[in-house]
Amino acid sequence: MYLTWLDSNSWLIELEGKRILLDPWLVGALMFGNAGWLFKGSRPTPRTIPTNIDLILLSQGLEDHAHPETLKALDHSIPVVGSASAAKVARNLGYASVTALAHGESLQLSDRLSVQAVPGSPIGPTTVENGYILRGQTDGSLYYEPHGFHSPMLRNMAPIDVVITPIINLELPLLGPIIQGKKTALELAKWLQPQVMLPTAAGGDIVFEGLLLSLLKAVGSAADMQQALIENHLPTQILEPKPGERLEVNVGIRV
Repeated sequence: MYLTWLDSNSWLIELEGKRILLDPWLVGALMFGNAGWLFKGSRPTPRTIPTNIDLILLSQGLEDHAHPETLKALDHSIPVVGSASAAKVARNLGYASVTALAHGESLQLSDRLSVQAVPGSPIGPTTVENGYILRGQTDGSLYYEPHGFHSPMLRNMAPIDVVITPIINLELPLLGPIIQGKKTALELAKWLQPQVMLPTAAGGDIVFEGLLLSLLKAVGSAADMQQALIENHLPTQILEPKPGERLEVNVGIRV
């Protein structure tokens, strides 16, 4: 298994011979509803768009997961799998093959690789977006959820070899964490017994600005999480790849 972190929540996953582009934001600025005064992310150096992509996988319909400008730039013949809201974004942009996966539904990507949707982040009062489990025959399994909201149903899906999820909190005054990882990542490690955990939702090679940035507070660190794993007698290793680094993750045979 090879994993390349492309900043923020964007990843290139190479698993069972397939190249999966996950929640890509690769070109242009990141804003919510064009409100740059509130929050804006930009890249000092443009990131190269990966080639030979077999699947675009989208966890949410919000701009930081289904980034419109990036999706416009990608080849619209690439199949897209996403939550209902993310699938709607891709269809509106003219993608030819779009599959919306409901929680619990699975899609066979090849005879060696499947993707299953699980409950993810709540967005508003009625919407729960997607997390995903990718299972390969020989390269191992991977779980992804970008905001740290993990369904108890995951306890029935252990073990999973690799987990990509936040390991710190990003908190707003009075509202609390909008991204939670400080506590939930440890609980997730107990549930899934992963060999490797990689943090997501971090900045990487990105410049952020806007009113929201001045209010956000980061709580926790990778070192804190690794210490908590050790104290709970969990063998999970925290890995922190650099943006653009193609990281080989060898998962051993479980005994």
